[in-house]
Amino acid sequence: MSKQNQWIAGINAVSAALQNDAEHVREVLLEAGAKNPRIQDIESQARRLDIPVRRVAQQALDGAAGGLRHQGAIARYAAARTWSENELSGLVEAAEGKALLLLLDGVQDPHNLGACLRSAAAAGVTAVVIPKDKSVQVNATVRKTSAGAADAVPIVPVTNLARTMKELQQLGVWLYGLAGDAAGDVYGIDMRGNVGLVLGGEADGLRRLTRETCDGLVSIPMPGAAQTGVESLNVSVATGITLFEAVRQRSVR
Repeated sequence: MSKQNQWIAGINAVSAALQNDAEHVREVLLEAGAKNPRIQDIESQARRLDIPVRRVAQQALDGAAGGLRHQGAIARYAAARTWSENELSGLVEAAEGKALLLLLDGVQDPHNLGACLRSAAAAGVTAVVIPKDKSVQVNATVRKTSAGAADAVPIVPVTNLARTMKELQQLGVWLYGLAGDAAGDVYGIDMRGNVGLVLGGEADGLRRLTRETCDGLVSIPMPGAAQTGVESLNVSVATGITLFEAVRQRSVR
């Protein structure tokens, strides 16, 4: 795992960091005079954990938050938490044949990545795999948008996504890519075993090599597309739909 110092902003992000990864929270800054009960809860939680807390003016919070909406709470954090690609096989093996992976091929918008992580955490994914290049990394905006999910789910940045996909296939993971032109749909595949769901970036979808490496391509049915002219879904929406179809299948006895 690797760490780097950064400021995180927002009540949900700070609270989640204290709850899930307190050892890497270096200090908490709260708005002086703020009466929000959740800010008071954050202060109490941090003090119980012996993490330094300072009450500061709103202007100081504005500066440290770097333009992010902080809601009166920020924290200096020695992370986002990330796993090395060498640890991915261990995560798959520990899932004992029930690994559920999310692979995101070039998501650029930090709000989209944060929303994808939120869905991934709620669905109980084994890991989220993202490329190190041509993709947004886990920054302060991602952490805030994820509402704590960046702390709760393993995030694995990899050097070469196609190579990682082939390694996952050798571990018995079936990889299905989301593509609007695919003949089959997401509701027609079996997602009860080791499965990786591969979604592309906002502009161009799956890159050619990523697409070719998938075991199969599927689409999300959009019966209203012809009438509305809406031809695709936001990547975070598509992620939620696809992941929770896997959750549904795994819950059926």
